[in-house]
Amino acid sequence: MSKRGGFIMGVTRLYEKLPLDRIGVLIGEHGRVKEEVMGRTNTRITVDSTTGTVIIEPASPNTTALQLMKARDIVRAIAYGFSPERAMRLLDEDQVLIVLDLRQYVGDKPNHLQRVKGRIIGEEGKARRNIEEVTGTYVSIYRDYIAIIGDYESANIAKEAIEMLIQGRQHSTVYRFLERKMYLEKRRRMRELWRKPY
Repeated sequence: MSKRGGFIMGVTRLYEKLPLDRIGVLIGEHGRVKEEVMGRTNTRITVDSTTGTVIIEPASPNTTALQLMKARDIVRAIAYGFSPERAMRLLDEDQVLIVLDLRQYVGDKPNHLQRVKGRIIGEEGKARRNIEEVTGTYVSIYRDYIAIIGDYESANIAKEAIEMLIQGRQHSTVYRFLERKMYLEKRRRMRELWRKPY
């Protein structure tokens, strides 16, 4: 057992739970997806395909806390319905995963949940597509969860827009809110760039 950077090899472990129908997605054809996640995060991932329990641990004493967290985020993103390709975006340092449990907003009545999911998806997927395009995020609607992948600011703007839809605000109001917030966010980023000394 070697200890380095706060990790004790063989002791430090993160646990996640995958829905059984998402196990195959995480493992991938011939184990390709799992291998890629392990390779890119310097971790070891063990999947129990009967319970859906996933164990993530350092692959070497050089594995960093950030790599361990990123591996966990990717596993969680796949658990919440993202494709492996979209989940891999979390490898970028500035990308975050935000998860909303719809039951905390509308209770657990199936017809309420269905109606709210319908509002977030929109006609032929239009609402979700608009949120993704305007904010540059990915949005997954899986079971009773909404998950968002994006940079911190954009993901939170997308979250606010989704919360507005859950509250019953009109789609047009939400789209205007999104356009305004992203416009202000882009301006803020431009100002930051100008301020940076070279």
